[in-house]
Formats: sequence, C-alpha cells, structure tokens
Amino acid sequence: MPKLTLSFVSAYNERVEPLMDGAIRPEGVELIPTYSTPGETFWRQLKFQEFEISEMSLSSYLIARSRGLDMVALPVFPSRRLFHTEIACHLDAGIKEPGDLAGKRFGVAEYQQTAALWTRGVLEHDFGVSQYKVDWYMERTEELSHGGATGFTPPAGISLRRIPPDRSLASMLVSHELDAAAIGGPWTRSVNVIDRSSRIPATGGDWSKVKPLFPDRMAEGARLFKKYGFLPANHAYIIRGDVHRRYPWVAFNLYTAFVKAKALAQDRLAERIPSALFFGREYLAMTRDIFGDDPFPYGVKANRPMLELLIEYSHEQGLTPKKVKVEELFAESTLGL
Repeated sequence: MPKLTLSFVSAYNERVEPLMDGAIRPEGVELIPTYSTPGETFWRQLKFQEFEISEMSLSSYLIARSRGLDMVALPVFPSRRLFHTEIACHLDAGIKEPGDLAGKRFGVAEYQQTAALWTRGVLEHDFGVSQYKVDWYMERTEELSHGGATGFTPPAGISLRRIPPDRSLASMLVSHELDAAAIGGPWTRSVNVIDRSSRIPATGGDWSKVKPLFPDRMAEGARLFKKYGFLPANHAYIIRGDVHRRYPWVAFNLYTAFVKAKALAQDRLAERIPSALFFGREYLAMTRDIFGDDPFPYGVKANRPMLELLIEYSHEQGLTPKKVKVEELFAESTLGL
C-alpha cells in the first residue's frame, strides 16, 4: 500500500531534524520537507494554509483557533527558551532591575508572538511590571506579521508603535531610541551582534552602552524552572484541519515519530558538541543538573501546567477572548499521552 505523502515545513531543530532528513519515518507517511524560518513559516501558514503539517507559534495558534482557523496541534514542543532573560537594556535608561521597565520603551519582534507573551507574563507576575505600563515597539511589518495574518489587534489601553522599516530592534536599542529590547541571547556587547528577528543588523553604535537585564542568565533560568517546573515552549506542530479529518490516524503516527526523533537527537547530543566549545560537556552537565535529563518533554500530561499557564496569559493579555481547555487544542488520539 503506498504511503500518504504530506508537505511538512519547519525550521532546523536538532530534535526534529531526524524527521526532516528521513532518519525517522512516520508509519504510513512520506514527508516532503521544506526548511523555513519560523517567522516566515507562521505567516505563510496562517495566511495561506500552504502546508499540511507545519511548525506553529503557540500564541498564534491560540489566536488562530479562537478565530476559526482550521488546524489541530500535536503536543510536541521542541522549541523552548528563557525568553525574558534575552532582554537587553541601554545603560542611559536607568534600568537596574526588571521592575524598572515600567514606563520604558520596550521593543519586541511582534506583540502577539509567544516569546513576547511569556516575557510579558513573567514580567507581570514575577516582577510586577504591567503590560499597560510599558510603551511597546514592534519590529515586524503589518504585511508580514502574524497579527496581520490572523486579524489580531492589541487590546485597548496598550501603547504599541511600529519600528520604521529602515530600523531594527538592535539598531534602535544601541542608539537609545529604545530603552530595552528582546534581542535574543546569549549575546555579547559587540558590534557583530545581530538581532535574530531583525531586518538589518546593528553593526555600528556604542555597544558598551547595552547590557543584559539579567547578567546571570543561568541563575535566573534556574529560578524560573524551580518556581514553575518547566521551560516555556514557544512552538508546536499542527496538522491542517482537512488532512486531520480525512486521515485521523496521521496524528498519532506523527506524534510517535516526533518522540523517536527527539530520542535520537538526545542520544547524539554529546557527540555533536562542536570541538571549539572546549567546555561544552561541562555546560551540558550543568544544563542537566538544572533542568533534568529532558528539558523538552512531549505529551499533554507532562506539559499541562505549562499549557494552562500559556492559555491563562493569552487571555489575561487580551490575545484570546476566552480561556480554552487544553483538550480542545490537540488531536484526540494524543490527549492521553
């Protein structure tokens, strides 16, 4: 019997790569992979639903589902970061601690993206910085924004401006047109620093005036993990609704393949540390000491606290009109996993 052929779009991710390169094959499915950056992938899928299986922003997924977009998710979360620890500040802004962000000009790639959702949630609930007390600046243009694709607008009372098309988060931060920005990490005070979501790199200016909000990212990451018990996820994978209804068995087979791909990546992790990272194995050991052997758990059960908080933050921040149940978001065959 011939396999079902399905298009599959994703950014490179070592936990997903065995699916992309064919080392792991879902039972009954032949995947046709396309590599794409997350920002482009989400915009294309939200606007055109081009691919049958797609990486997807969790925040945009919640918004899209609330607006009737036809897709269903798999409880697969291979992309996680300590988002709030990636904030950088200009020294002249007088920001000594997270609470000082109130009243400041703060740049994000896109207001509705999951990274910004988690950042706002942690800043409000851990450090007392209300999203309504920050002047937000957004880099992504309306034409290519996820919000443009879903029809999202920020809630009333939010101060939000767009960065000019010839500028970026990084360039505006180094020139102190922004007081703080989520420019990604780890990073250094170098003219070679590039904002990962940026239209243009910030290759000039006085980077000695820019500092991380959290100088010890490891300590702050350990604090967050100890408090919440998880690392925040920002992406999952979705199946287009028409495909899921026609082939409901695909969801379970894909989930199983994602689990196998992650296990293979974990087995290979130590041997794939670049030789130039002389203390790579020590850092790997430190990561496991803080976050355990598997910082990227899959399945609904292992991720329920994280998902419930994501849903809570999304509703609280005015991104979604109501708090959905976790079970409403994922393919039925994966709910018991």
